[in-house]
Amino acid sequence: MNAQLQPERRASAVAPAQDCPGQPPPPPPPSKDVELLLVKEQNGVQYTSSSLLPPAASLHYSAEGQPERETWGKKIDFLLSVIGFAVDLANVWRFPYLCYKNGGGAFLIPYILFLIIAGMPLFYMELALGQYNREGAATVWKICPVFKGVGYAVILIALYVGFYYNVIIAWSLYYLFSSFTFELPWTNCGNIWNSPNCTDPKLFNASVLGNGTKYSKYKLTPAAEFYERGVLHLHESSGIHDLGSPRWQLSLCLLVVVIILFFSLWKGVKTSGKVVWITATLPYVVLFVLLIHGITLPGAYNGINAYLHIDFRRLKEATVWIDAATQIFYSLGAGFGVLIAFASYNKFDNNCYRDALLTSTINCVTSFISGFAIFSILGYMAHEHKVKIEDVATEGAGLVFILYPEAISTLSGSTFWAVVFFIMLLTLGIDSSMGGMEAVITGLADDFQILKRHRKLFTFGVSFGTFLVALFCITNGGIYVLTLLDTFAAGTSILFAVLMEAIGVSWFYGVDRFSEDIQQMMGFKPGLYWRLCWKFVSPAFLLFVVIVSIINFKPLTYDDYTFPLWANRIGWGIALSSMLLVPAYIIYKFLNVRGTFKERLAYCITPENEHHLVAQGNVRQFKLQHWLSI
Repeated sequence: MNAQLQPERRASAVAPAQDCPGQPPPPPPPSKDVELLLVKEQNGVQYTSSSLLPPAASLHYSAEGQPERETWGKKIDFLLSVIGFAVDLANVWRFPYLCYKNGGGAFLIPYILFLIIAGMPLFYMELALGQYNREGAATVWKICPVFKGVGYAVILIALYVGFYYNVIIAWSLYYLFSSFTFELPWTNCGNIWNSPNCTDPKLFNASVLGNGTKYSKYKLTPAAEFYERGVLHLHESSGIHDLGSPRWQLSLCLLVVVIILFFSLWKGVKTSGKVVWITATLPYVVLFVLLIHGITLPGAYNGINAYLHIDFRRLKEATVWIDAATQIFYSLGAGFGVLIAFASYNKFDNNCYRDALLTSTINCVTSFISGFAIFSILGYMAHEHKVKIEDVATEGAGLVFILYPEAISTLSGSTFWAVVFFIMLLTLGIDSSMGGMEAVITGLADDFQILKRHRKLFTFGVSFGTFLVALFCITNGGIYVLTLLDTFAAGTSILFAVLMEAIGVSWFYGVDRFSEDIQQMMGFKPGLYWRLCWKFVSPAFLLFVVIVSIINFKPLTYDDYTFPLWANRIGWGIALSSMLLVPAYIIYKFLNVRGTFKERLAYCITPENEHHLVAQGNVRQFKLQHWLSI
């Protein structure tokens, strides 16, 4: 890569090393290549120097003589890791239902619009930010030190998500183990966990429901009772105040999940990059097999027709646009520090622009295609029970742990279909959880060198810590704890964190400077479209979603159970615990810097490698041109 760096006019998080005084650099021999090396000083500031190397001998060393930051073994390792993280359980259990509920094919209009104007720009921004600075979510803010609290906030949020997300994977593993029988345990009533009112689905008809109850909400089927009574033991808890002890079966499953995560992450991206070859690709194989089989079932056409039915009138409703905005944000996974962590292990000149377009598109296409596999089965269920599609359509855990397993139990070769389905859920969850834990590990290890030197021990500590906290979610009332964490841990708080991230990069660091960083890496500058999205559209989009999430908040419920007021307060306490890290660090940083008020402010918002310019009174952010530039 040929890059001409000029510190006089170029202000960035990467600055050139000084040549030795009095010794002009010799011209490079024609048989050697000039390679741009990144060397990291102890204070976190990166410098670049040109070294003459033979074409096949490019080794990277830090200033301390240690090997430079590790990189992915192959480019495909990075791509599969990003895809594996972004494509998770929500692609299967949420998007298809939202599409069906919000006008079918018409829902794709706001969904694709928000993907183009907000989702992809944020995705691209995080990949470029991590790749250029080669740091985790916290230390990447050497570009604007006062925003480091944003990094700590997203790391804490990623940790919170790990507390309950691993439990959902443990459920999938429990279902997988339970599937290795000639007759699936959720096929019939008469098991020890069934209630006296359990209704055999073979004897079911629409008159059983009554009072307008949808079949998807009917809790007396064998599949529903297996989930709530056989797996969760929810009937033994009267609410979040009555949790009980952890279930030993789920504890073992959770332990297996955590062990898998630990051995996938303990040696860094060299090992996790190989694990995703299985966890990121296998779901596509299974999804394809389920889709092919699903469309051959009676009633499948009606289900797919309901999924794609276009109702443009729904676009007049604000809820459709709100659902599209929130779904595209959560689907791509921006803001959890994962994309920054993954990209930080890329080679400096990797084309992250192409990666962002490719992986975000694959993620959204996967969501759309999964709808065919889901609604072909829902159409089949509606046909079997002689009810409408709307009576069986649902989302979330009720879809993948009740309705889909029930449909599978009626197929010939049901054991095989159950095994492959829960293997798909297991792999969908594992690589997404790996991404979240990698964000925590990389983010803190880059900030605290002692953790980096003892990465294996630190990885064990994070894994074991998430296991201990997750035990609260596998008690008799654990579903209430999980619901509380799922609602508050990464709701408004993650939206707020990404809003601050977008403001920090686009306004305080500067879109023009960020664009120059990208040009250094890839040899071309982002177009005007991307710069406008980063500066105006993405922050406005995020502000809109934050406001909507606050306005639309309703007291927490789970089915017919309403959480007590104190539980909602705890939930908001969890949300604020991460959000308050942003202003808390701003105050800490400002008070920790010496100088006048103006000097303190300048040091806080100026990239670390430009602090010498602050001493000279040359502060870019104090000039109007900085705020107006695009």
